[in-house]
Amino acid sequence: MGTVAIFGAGVMGETLLSGLLRSGRPADSLVITERRPERAAELAERYGVRVLDNTEAAAAADTLVLVVKPQDMGALLDEVAPHVAPGNLVVSLAAGITTAFLEAHLPAGRAVVRVMPNTPALVDQGMAAVSPGAHCEAVHLAEAQDLMAATGKVLEVPEKLQDAVTAISGSGPAYIFYVVEAMIEAGVVLGMPRATATELVVQTLFGAATMIKETGQHPTVLREQVTSPGGTTAAALRVMDDHKVRAAFISAMEAAATRSAELAGG
Repeated sequence: MGTVAIFGAGVMGETLLSGLLRSGRPADSLVITERRPERAAELAERYGVRVLDNTEAAAAADTLVLVVKPQDMGALLDEVAPHVAPGNLVVSLAAGITTAFLEAHLPAGRAVVRVMPNTPALVDQGMAAVSPGAHCEAVHLAEAQDLMAATGKVLEVPEKLQDAVTAISGSGPAYIFYVVEAMIEAGVVLGMPRATATELVVQTLFGAATMIKETGQHPTVLREQVTSPGGTTAAALRVMDDHKVRAAFISAMEAAATRSAELAGG
């Protein structure tokens, strides 16, 4: 299993750290990097892990998990590259950063894995898609999958699908929150207290997601079960179709995938 160093102590970095600890990884096998001294002290006290600078963490690690913004990835790779030994694994959680980009900034032959996580990892309900690089062996891929399984589900996908993954599950929680906001506002417009509308919408969302997951039925079938001919649901869905809501969602996700591909190009 070895030592895991997490580079970047933002929301996702801390989420992964806490998930690994909950899953049974010993604190002395985990390292995190953080530039702000007060934040570093907070993490060390809260989790009992070492907080090192980037080069120290890279030298100590068997697995390097890079959780920084895409625009910061090149500089971080150049900083840690001299300390990435043969057999080490480099895992990137940055949107749009390809395995080819990672490999180009590391010594030849190093194993890399590209990951697209999402924010429900905060509550151990994340969805992470992983894609191995050219030099990634089965043991490396298994380690990356094990890391991400600490905060939710993991799925291996061909790297050519990662921009689509970013659009669907990486950015996906924001679309759901957007719809929830709109449904709550509708409740308020219809005269409900905001707290009541919120409780109704959140439980409806949770229940609907659970039905999809547990029944195994296609969403179309489940939607039709709710939609009585000439009823209230049919009236609402007709308005959504008039406003081309389905087409707007598809176009939005295409835009997100395009932006992910642009990030890969710098």
